[in-house]
Amino acid sequence: MTKIVEVKDLRKTYGEMTAVDGISFEVQKGEVFGILGPNGAGKTTTLEMIEAMRPIDGGEVTLSGLNVAQNPSAIKRIIGIQPQSVSFQDKTRLTEILELFAAAYGEKVDPMKLLEEVQLSEKANSYVENLSGGQKQRLSIAAALVHNPKVFFLDEPTTGLDPQARRNLWELVQQIQKKGVTVLITTHYMDEAEVLCDRVAIMDQGKIIALDKPKNLIKQLLGRGFTKHQEVEQANLEDVFIDLTGRGLRD
Repeated sequence: MTKIVEVKDLRKTYGEMTAVDGISFEVQKGEVFGILGPNGAGKTTTLEMIEAMRPIDGGEVTLSGLNVAQNPSAIKRIIGIQPQSVSFQDKTRLTEILELFAAAYGEKVDPMKLLEEVQLSEKANSYVENLSGGQKQRLSIAAALVHNPKVFFLDEPTTGLDPQARRNLWELVQQIQKKGVTVLITTHYMDEAEVLCDRVAIMDQGKIIALDKPKNLIKQLLGRGFTKHQEVEQANLEDVFIDLTGRGLRD
């Protein structure tokens, strides 16, 4: 596999506080790579430095062969970003938003095709202010993909979503990966990381304390003698909820 993101000794400080403390890792092309950790671990700061959205205080990041600190404008043209909080101009139709985003990159798109891919075609002529939280998240994904980015960043994308919207977003991420797009994602949901991520880096206090495939990390824990009472179930309460209320997205 070919590495598309390379992070070497990355650092970020705010006064006396060290937010990111000399971390290093690589992400392979077409991989879904997760960054996990408690609040304040440095996950979002790490993403923002890789995205050229926040200055790098130390170390180096290269993305698709480009040095991020030296080529911020070029980096922003080859990445897509879905932020924690989604905000669009009100009184603007969804088709218009996608056309505006595409125009910013000098691209022309078929907004209806993009909306269909994120299951929003029925809302094409609606205003953003009339969308639910899940619908806004899906619109932000469509907007981030108008220029066919090489790397797509999602920062805690399913926080606050209902089970149907959450699982639908998982499917969208998997579809994006199948198109050859590399995905970097942060999440507090470990089941989400297990389903989506090829590999995960676990951060704490600005450092990476573990990095491997989710299954390998679980095997390592068991190898250290970890045990817990467990009843093997073929379904969980979320499965019950979705079965009873339906898999379809709600407006």
